[in-house]
Amino acid sequence: MADRGRDPEALEREIERTRQELARTIDALAERVSPRNVAQRGAERIKEEAGQVAKVARTMLTPDGQEPGERAGADRRALLIGIGVAVTITAFVVWRRRRR
Repeated sequence: MADRGRDPEALEREIERTRQELARTIDALAERVSPRNVAQRGAERIKEEAGQVAKVARTMLTPDGQEPGERAGADRRALLIGIGVAVTITAFVVWRRRRR
C-alpha cells in the first residue's frame, strides 16, 4: 500500500472525477451508436451522394446545362429515374445490413 500517505478526501475527489468522465464517455458512445442517429447519418449520406449524382447527371446532359429539345428531356427523365432506382436500392441494402 504505497498510497497510505494520500489524503482520503483527495482520493474521493479523484474517484468522483473519474466517474464523471466515465459517465460522459458512456453517454457519448450511446449517442453515437443510437439506431436513430445511425439511420439519420446514413440518410444524410445518401442525400449528399444523390445530390452529387444529380449534379453530375445535369452536367452530362449538356455542357451548358440547357436542354436542346425533346430528346434531352426524355433522356433526363430516364436518367433521373435510374438515379432514383439506384438510390432506393442502395438505401434498402444499407437498411437490410444494419438490421442483421
